Amino acid sequence: MAYYGPFAQLEQLGLFDVILPFILVFTIVFAILQKAKLFGEEDENKKFHVMISLVMGLAVVFPHVLGYYPPDRDIVNIINQSLPNVSIVLVAILMALLIIGVLGKKFELDGEAWTSGGMVLIAFLAIGYIFGNAAGWWDSPAWLYFLGDRETVTLIIAILIFAIIIWFITKSDEPATPGEGFFADVSKHLK
Repeated sequence: MAYYGPFAQLEQLGLFDVILPFILVFTIVFAILQKAKLFGEEDENKKFHVMISLVMGLAVVFPHVLGYYPPDRDIVNIINQSLPNVSIVLVAILMALLIIGVLGKKFELDGEAWTSGGMVLIAFLAIGYIFGNAAGWWDSPAWLYFLGDRETVTLIIAILIFAIIIWFITKSDEPATPGEGFFADVSKHLK
């Protein structure tokens, strides 16, 4: 625990409660404003984007610092609780794509557009569940009690990633005929 001292000092300075959430909100809002170009194409509009992002970032952090949020609805606490789980999902997806790339498989979605939409939907549902669970918006059913354990969730994600990798490696390279796709391919392997 030689590194505990500097991290404890950063925690006391408000790194996790003020600085990191502010930087995250500021960066996301600024990137969206830069991409949306609400005020036109000119570079001089960047100052408006910076100001709006600054206000949004401070509007998230100040109520937390001053204690205005209800304890169970504090946005900064929800962010701090959710981000590690979202990071696990992102790292798992990145690792799967890296392994697929190393094995020489290309991730092409031309013929299987529904697959990309399905993966995006699954990712959004997973992230929505993680944030909703951290915010306490819903109670998980009793039979899903095991999802509260981080080690179990990590194991489930690892199994899913390996299943996707195996599917990408073992799927046929022939063009899909109408009516075939992921589910038909999986059912062939199960027979």
